[in-house]
This record gives sequence, structure tokens and C-alpha cells, in this order.
Amino acid sequence: MDFEQTEEHQLIRDAIKKICQDYPDDYWLKCDNEHTFPWDFYNTLAEAGWIGIAIPEAYGGSGRGITEASIVLEEVAASGAAMNGCSGIHLSIFGMHPVVKYGSDVMKQKYLPRVANGDLHVAFGVTEPDAGTDTSSIKTAARIEGDQYVVRGRKVWTTKALDSERVLLLVRTQARDKVEKRTDGLTLLLAELQRPEVSISPIDKVGRNAVATCEVVYDDLPVSIEDRVGEEGKGFRYILDGLNAERILVASEALGIGRAAMRRAVDYANERVVFGRPIGRNQGVAFPLGEAQMRLDAAELMIRKASWLIDNGQPCAAEANMAKWLAADAAFQAADQAMQTHGGFGYAKEFHVERYWREARLMRIAPISQEMILNYVTEHVLELPRSY
Repeated sequence: MDFEQTEEHQLIRDAIKKICQDYPDDYWLKCDNEHTFPWDFYNTLAEAGWIGIAIPEAYGGSGRGITEASIVLEEVAASGAAMNGCSGIHLSIFGMHPVVKYGSDVMKQKYLPRVANGDLHVAFGVTEPDAGTDTSSIKTAARIEGDQYVVRGRKVWTTKALDSERVLLLVRTQARDKVEKRTDGLTLLLAELQRPEVSISPIDKVGRNAVATCEVVYDDLPVSIEDRVGEEGKGFRYILDGLNAERILVASEALGIGRAAMRRAVDYANERVVFGRPIGRNQGVAFPLGEAQMRLDAAELMIRKASWLIDNGQPCAAEANMAKWLAADAAFQAADQAMQTHGGFGYAKEFHVERYWREARLMRIAPISQEMILNYVTEHVLELPRSY
């Protein structure tokens, strides 16, 4: 095994770090406090070509792999942008994977170049109030009327809905009691979002407030059949196909948050003097930070293994899920320890670690909970009976 970083990967890290230098923690604190989307940052990345890093070159992207995309997102998070930075670009970098793989040629030519250059923002509408992780139980339905679908239903946790022109929308086109498998009969549409038939309501949440997450109600929204991704009834499979990559990218974002928290904690431990010496000299402060560092480094190894596997066309479901679990756990521990290291000042916004703490906590819930990953590992790796 070769653990040496390639020249290209180092160039990616250096380029993203250079861009992020112009967007310090105070910029992200302001965006978070004012609930303002980081347009300046997004546009800078788009103009430099980073939004299209994982989109095929034939459609205006760079055609790079998940490893390269994960490095971009890790460095953005590690700069102090955390999830406010990553969530603003995550869906643009990889959210259109179902279209890349299953969309028609017309659809690809029409939409992918606009995503790659940063012009087209797309949200992701899957989760529903009464379905949660049980995607097969969604009730948002689409019926055929002439040459279009008509969509009615409600989604929650649709990130970037306020700022997106379109949404990758999973709907049921055949009743659950009419299909052989409960995951059949689900169809993926690339629907318009900013229309009179759509009502968007931001969800008031504890963190990552620069990027709105919303409840979206669809009241007979028309969607052209030409904007269907792939075949009718196979939408669930199309979404599953991109889950391993998503796990890896989310894990990289968590890793970056952990790195940012550690940087703040170590600097403070070296600078803060109590009882005539830096607090970092005390083992009660130093040892937990050392443990947090080891956990982050271990999580990174699983991320790198998973991204190498997926980029080389090998099975990686176990590794991708483990990477997400380990990185989310390590990131939150690092952020929590950074809060503890700062003591009372950790609760003050001006030191920024409370923001890392709030955003790292999200990673243990979304886009999939730690418990669901344990379900996967115990069933598919340990071959224990399914628990749900």
C-alpha cells in the first residue's frame, strides 16, 4: 500500500486552502448569524472550476473521482467553513450523480454544464415527515397527465430549496401495495422548484444556518416527462447507486470539521496561561486532544480506503459506511474537546468552536444516522440477523 499523497492531490489542497484564506471564520460566523447563503464563496469556487470537479469533462466538468471531490470538501470544512461551506457546494459537486449515470443525453446536455459552471443549483427531495429513513414509505406521488407528471406531496429536510432552481425529487408513481418489492414504483424527477405550485418553508434549526433546510409542499406541480431521470419505477435504485459516494464525501466534511476544531483547541491550549503555565501542559487537557487526533487520523484512513475502492470500481459499501460513522464520531469528539479546552470561552461565538460543535453534531444524524450504519455493518459485514 502506498500512503504517499499524489502531486495532484496536494495541488488541490493548496488551491482550496488559498481560496479559503479569503473567507475566514468571521465570514462564516456572519453568514450563520444572518442566515445568509455564502454567495461570494460559492461564486469564487465556481469561477475557479471546483464545482464541476466530479462532473464528466464532456459536460463541462473536470471528470475527477470521489477522492478528489472529497479532498475539496475536507479542505473547505477544515478552513473553518465547516458545514456552512460544504453544504453550499456539496449537492452541486456530486448531487447530480443520478443524472450523470442515468439521465438521457438531452437531460445531460441541458443541465450538467450549468451545474459544472455554478449557474444551476439543485436541491434533493427525498425525506418525508412520516417516512424518515424508510424511503419506501414515502407518500409524495406523481400521476401522468398527457406529456407530464403532476406531483402532490410534502418533503422535509430539503437543503438549499430556497436557493435552487430545480430539485431531484423522489416520488411514488405506483402504489406500494401494487408492486412486488416495496422499493419498486419510485421514480426520480428533476423538477422545477421556484413555481407557484411549490411552497417552501425554512426549518428553524440549531446550526448550519447559512444554508437553509426546508419543508417543501408540492401542490399539483407539473413536471415534463423529459425531466424524468432514467426509467419510471427505478428511482430508488438510482439513489442507492450514489449512496456510497455520498457517505465518503460526508465523512470527508466531518474530518475537516474535526481538523478545524483541533487547530483552534491546540492554539488555545498553547496560548492560554493559567496558574503561571499554558494549559496545554496539563495532561487533563493534552491527553483528550491527543486521543481526538488519533481518532481523526484513523477515520481518515478509512475514508482514503473507501474513496480508492470506489474510484477503482471495487465494492466499497462497508468501507463507505464505516468511514462516515468513524469520521462523524471523531469530528464530534474533537469539537466537543475543543469546547472543553476553551472552558467558558468555548461557549462564546467569537472563538468559533461552538459553531464547529453544533455542525459536527449534525454529522451523527445526517444524511444517515449512526444507528442505521450500525444496522448495515451488523447485517452485511457481521452477517447477523436484520434488526429492522
